[in-house]
Amino acid sequence: MKILIIGSGGREHAIVWALRKTSHRSLELYCAPGNAGIAQLARCIPISATEIAALAEFARKEEIDLTFVGPEASLAAGIVDEFQRLGLTIVGPTKAATRLEASKGFAKQFMARHGIPTARFRIAQTTAEAMAILNSDEFGAADTPVVIKADGLAAGKGVVVAPTRREAEQAVRDLKDGNLVEPQAAAQILIEEALEGREVSLLLFSDGRDYALMPAARDHKRIGEGDRGPNTGGMGAITDGSVLGANTLASIVIEVVEPTLAGARSEGFPFCGVLFIGLMLTASGAKVLEYNVRFGDPETQAILVRLRTDLAEIFSALAEGTLAGKVVEWSQDSSACIVLASAGYPGKFERDSLITGLDEAAGGVGVQLFHAGTARSANGEWLTSGGRVLGVTATGADLNQALARGYRAIASIRWPGMQYRRDIGFLPASPWITGRAGSRKGI
Repeated sequence: MKILIIGSGGREHAIVWALRKTSHRSLELYCAPGNAGIAQLARCIPISATEIAALAEFARKEEIDLTFVGPEASLAAGIVDEFQRLGLTIVGPTKAATRLEASKGFAKQFMARHGIPTARFRIAQTTAEAMAILNSDEFGAADTPVVIKADGLAAGKGVVVAPTRREAEQAVRDLKDGNLVEPQAAAQILIEEALEGREVSLLLFSDGRDYALMPAARDHKRIGEGDRGPNTGGMGAITDGSVLGANTLASIVIEVVEPTLAGARSEGFPFCGVLFIGLMLTASGAKVLEYNVRFGDPETQAILVRLRTDLAEIFSALAEGTLAGKVVEWSQDSSACIVLASAGYPGKFERDSLITGLDEAAGGVGVQLFHAGTARSANGEWLTSGGRVLGVTATGADLNQALARGYRAIASIRWPGMQYRRDIGFLPASPWITGRAGSRKGI
């Protein structure tokens, strides 16, 4: 079976690794464009993840049996629609379904139409309109935190939690002026109440009707310990029984998961692929912060190390609409992924630093290294080539053991300016969370 994975980050490395680890069939794996770590497991194809015509031609020429899409940009560009038009088997949501992530405004209005619990919000088209909303008393007093979000795709960096109205106004200006995200991502601005509680990520496989849940995860978005500093693409994630209790999960399935999938069907875009639901567990119940229409990063790394079922068979079931007959099994372990980043990230970062200690780190019990931004020199040395460089992922009988194994592995890895958080797995000091925001088998 020939499988093409589209993408180049730690998420895609984890997907390729899981295919190799779980599949009982003979697989020929390709990744476009891939990275240096992925190249150890699959044939990397030098085609950008958004070169849809070239990717489709490669899939046709190489007689790829199934394509799976990692990045949101490829999905939002309509890669699934184009592959389907050409009769090529692909797993992922259509362009219409990707609006759940590509437009936060669309997603919030979708939630409102289908009674899905979420934070109060307003959508502003212009800076003046946003300022008028902020200067009203709609979201409380001037010292009440609010959340300012860019409407479009922003790689996890288009959200600002503003403790005061003055800071909220500055966030609007920064977004509209292109200081935080690309200008097109901030064509619309969302203003939301800041929810108080604990953030949880719930991912699931869906074939358009049936679904299977993955272990709930919690991630750490900010660059600094104690959840300080700017947002990033993600500095670490955990899965553990403490993340989401059984009763709360049951409520989320009834109030969020099933209405979301039913709503998508009723509006003409049945959701197929991986749906990521960012949630806040508040005193009044779980509320949706955002949808992502693909695997998260680094949540994928922490989740897939626990997968027992053949991932290739899951992908086939999604493509064929047969997920209802598929049992998706997970280990009872806990897991943790700790991201190692380059100096300067999430701003302008350094490249081409020599990485040492990878072999020693990878030899740890329960440890797996997922490459996100690495390259090989002419003589085979490992070099940094991105902002987020590695995801050091470990499993254990409990979360403490998983974290201990992960941090022990990190002690072996070195490069100039390497940065990472030492508090992955611990709850943030502040209750104000940024938000990014089944067949009915459960986990």
